[in-house]
Amino acid sequence: MTSSQDKPLAGVRVVELARVLSGPYATMLLADLGAEVVKVEHPERGDDTRHWGPPDIGGESAYYLSTNRGKRDLAVDMKDPDGLAVVRDLCAGADVVIENFRPGVAARLGLGYDEIAAGNPGVVYCSISAFGDGREPSDRPGFDAVLQAETGFMHITGEVDGVPSKVGVAITDVLTALNAAVAINAALYRRQATGKGEHVVVSLLDSALSGLVNVVQSALVSGNEAKRYGNAHASVVPYETLPVADGWITVAAGNDAQYRRLCAVLGRDDLAEDPRFATNSDRVRNRDALIPELSGELSARPGEEWVEELNAAGVPVGKIRGVLEAVRAAADAGRSATFTVDHPTAGPLAQVRPGFADSDGGEMWTTTPPPRLGEHTREILADLGVAADRIAELEKRGVVRQAEPAEQDA
Repeated sequence: MTSSQDKPLAGVRVVELARVLSGPYATMLLADLGAEVVKVEHPERGDDTRHWGPPDIGGESAYYLSTNRGKRDLAVDMKDPDGLAVVRDLCAGADVVIENFRPGVAARLGLGYDEIAAGNPGVVYCSISAFGDGREPSDRPGFDAVLQAETGFMHITGEVDGVPSKVGVAITDVLTALNAAVAINAALYRRQATGKGEHVVVSLLDSALSGLVNVVQSALVSGNEAKRYGNAHASVVPYETLPVADGWITVAAGNDAQYRRLCAVLGRDDLAEDPRFATNSDRVRNRDALIPELSGELSARPGEEWVEELNAAGVPVGKIRGVLEAVRAAADAGRSATFTVDHPTAGPLAQVRPGFADSDGGEMWTTTPPPRLGEHTREILADLGVAADRIAELEKRGVVRQAEPAEQDA
């Protein structure tokens, strides 16, 4: 791993006024890249995801642990004027502020972009909302499942004749987090040249619609509503889950050459030469005739044999794996998909690596474990110049909270 000073965002100070997934995931990516992230939470309930379990370990939910590494934690009640003043002071010295309050709430608290930028004109301020600015009703709430329904993701996901289905992970939140991280980094880059900050606006709705890529473009071009294809592909054939003797594999022949190699492995050169299947466009039009032929051949032998032979022939193919199986397979292939941090209550904690690395395969990042609620409150307040007796008074009143030392820390 690189040293903390060598990371791309070393020295960038980020305040996270966000909860659940999209905002915390975005700031975790920034932390992975070296940013100093302070997560601001309510002193009693904290982030909603702290309670989204089981499973949990060491008093922390797995959901919370998945998106909060690399941060320090400030537990403060923003409904109290003194607590709100602390958060305003924190934002006044930040390079980045990211929030996902309901529309209008940040401004009412004096934490909106205009209020923060008045004293911190270089701030890069990112607002995350469900449905985006300029749409009515302006305060409409929304979680990922609602946005998957509203944006067409459910409409195109599931079996052809089945009910609409959501993707198995909160995909609109993940897309939003990635968009937020990209936009924040772009604004930071421009700030280097201009010295000016920026208000970046990201929504789950727009992130989801843009994440439909070729599906939404095809609908716009054709004027026809998109359809569900199950595990098949609307525009590429064969590109789907196919039966084998002991289960299923996924074959993704993305061009004509790969299709011909598939036919060769199956011993069906006639399918490669058949004019109905000569090009991908032909195969799309005649998929109902082709897929049963391919399925009949593949069903004769176990999946592992087909995967080995098709890989050797350069045909994209994959075994359908469970999540733990997939993590283990990545390690068996030569590079682990996880690393371990030492959490004060959970002990050694496996975390999934971010999706980036140095070009030589090295790590761009170092990190710390996901913080406990209020773990760094006194430290952060001291950094802001708050005197020890004042911190003690705020704690006594319940305005801020400092986590008790973990047993193994004591």
